[in-house]
Amino acid sequence: MNVTDLIASRTQVFSMPDSATVHDVARYLREKGVRSAGVLDAQGKLVGVVSQSDISDKVAAENKCPAWMRVSEIMSTNLITVNPETSLDECARLMDKHGIFHLAVVDAEKGFRGLISVQDLLKVIASAHKARADMLEAYMFPQR
Repeated sequence: MNVTDLIASRTQVFSMPDSATVHDVARYLREKGVRSAGVLDAQGKLVGVVSQSDISDKVAAENKCPAWMRVSEIMSTNLITVNPETSLDECARLMDKHGIFHLAVVDAEKGFRGLISVQDLLKVIASAHKARADMLEAYMFPQR
């Protein structure tokens, strides 16, 4: 399986402009029920990723005002990106190697396509293991 297989059914890409306030981003993440979003510049190019942990670590823990801070001040910018053809195994290796929980998906033609998370990968892995276990069970204990 590759990234395209994972994101093909998604109808929404979660992102915010780099000019948004941290308060706006926090509300957006809560409303959408996601933990992170891409940050786009005025031309729609991915320039960063912001997560709930960025907000808690760089704003709340530092007692800063989220209404006055811009997301560009707290977003992660040294991004590890993958393209839609990257295998999910490679995604897992990248996340483990870099100690990150999200990868940005960037297509050379279409630009930012969204984020994939550790949770996304765990769902696929768990589903594959269950399918194998069900197949073995059917083989070992056929219905008579």
